[in-house]
Amino acid sequence: MISSSLCLSVQPPTTRRHASWRATCGEIWHFAEKCVIQTAVALHKTRAASAAELAHGIVATRKSHEAGEPADLLEVIARIQGYAEEHLGHAILNLGNKVAATLALYQHVIPFAGNLIAPSVFYESFDHLHKIARVLLSPIIFAEDTDAIGTASINPMATKIVAEEIHRTVSNRFGIRSFVTTARLDYENWVSVTHKHFEF
Repeated sequence: MISSSLCLSVQPPTTRRHASWRATCGEIWHFAEKCVIQTAVALHKTRAASAAELAHGIVATRKSHEAGEPADLLEVIARIQGYAEEHLGHAILNLGNKVAATLALYQHVIPFAGNLIAPSVFYESFDHLHKIARVLLSPIIFAEDTDAIGTASINPMATKIVAEEIHRTVSNRFGIRSFVTTARLDYENWVSVTHKHFEF
C-alpha cells in the first residue's frame, strides 16, 4: 500500500501565482495533487509500477507542479520505467489501461480528438474550468453550450476529476446537470491537443 507520507511528502506551494492567472496556484493545483494521489494509488493497486518508481514519479511530478508546469504522472512513470521515445506512447497507453480498469466507468481511447476545434467560448465562460483542465492536461474536447461537454486525456483519473468539477460548476451556476463525456487520448493526440488548447 502507498503510504500517506509518500503521497504527501512534497506539497505544492499554496501562494505562488501564475503570471496570467487570477486564481492562486494553490486553488488550482489542488486538483493536480488530487490527480497525482489517485493515479498513484491506481498504479500501485494494478501493479503497473513499483513502489520505488511511484515514489520517484510522485516527487518528479510534484517538482514540475511546484514550478507551475503541468505534468502527468503516467508520462513521468513511463519515462522512469525507461521506455525510449518511440515506445513511450504504447507504454503510456498500457499504463492508462491499468488505471482505467480501476474506475467504475471504463474510458475508451478516441483517435479523432486532434481534429476537434478548441471550445474557446466555453473556456472564456468557465475560466476556472479552463485552468483546471490545463493543470490536469485534460482539455475540453467539445462543448455544446452546457448541455454536453467532453474532456479527454492520457490519464483516466485526470478526466474523471475534470468531469466532476464540470458537473459541480455547471450545477452551481445554472442548476442543471450536464451530460459529460470522458475519454482517453493516445499520446501523440494528447501532445497535439494540449498544445493547441493550452499553448505549451
